Amino acid sequence: MWSLTQLANPTRFLGLSGRILPWLAGASAVTLAIGLYLAFFVAPADYQQGDSVRIMFIHVPAAWLAMFCYSLMAVSALGTLVWRHPLADVSAKAAAPIGAAFTFMALVTGSLWGKPTWGTWWVWDARLTSVLVLFIMYLGLIALWRAFDEPARAGRIVAVLILVGFVNIPIIKFSVDWWNTLHQPASVFRMDGPTIHPTMLWPLIVMALGFTFLFVTLHLTAMRAEIFRRRLRTAQLVAAHRRPVESGATAMQGGL
Repeated sequence: MWSLTQLANPTRFLGLSGRILPWLAGASAVTLAIGLYLAFFVAPADYQQGDSVRIMFIHVPAAWLAMFCYSLMAVSALGTLVWRHPLADVSAKAAAPIGAAFTFMALVTGSLWGKPTWGTWWVWDARLTSVLVLFIMYLGLIALWRAFDEPARAGRIVAVLILVGFVNIPIIKFSVDWWNTLHQPASVFRMDGPTIHPTMLWPLIVMALGFTFLFVTLHLTAMRAEIFRRRLRTAQLVAAHRRPVESGATAMQGGL
């Protein structure tokens, strides 16, 4: 069994992730295929919203993963600043574009669902606005990472901003409880149990599981790419440092 300390070694991480990625990719494909079949061919249409309610099976998992991804980045930021975990910054940087994609998907599908349900593509209520802020935060963090040439320095600065921005996650979660919004309150994760009918709940759970498998697959793949990118950068810096030394040595020999 691999511990977090052992996985701090990038070589061991690459070995383990390389073995499990094919299984994760297969699980993602199978689970999403089953979920899509259940969502569009088994789950009934809503008595008020009709077939437009099927957007829920894409929109809700995307929104969940958008928040989960940022929460993972916050944990990774703590790993960077507190525990100095070698792969923490790699994890956060790899997760940011994926989180931005899920957030964008949640915003687009939410607009598509809102038009037939609310009669408008967009309203500036607390839930929609806070999710839009989350999307902008993702884009800002990605841009900030690219603004620095030194990964370690960028990782520390971005980690602080990630933790500051984490305050938006509970705002998104509890916005429907704190303010009067068009969004309905939580219907799945409730203390008294889900209020959604099982014929819609189970397809939603399967789709959420498939989205989670997909996220883990994409995240591990992006982490591997980032590790290889940093190793290549290190090799290029070492090679660039050696050239002047070798040139100087050659000139000295020529002078002799």
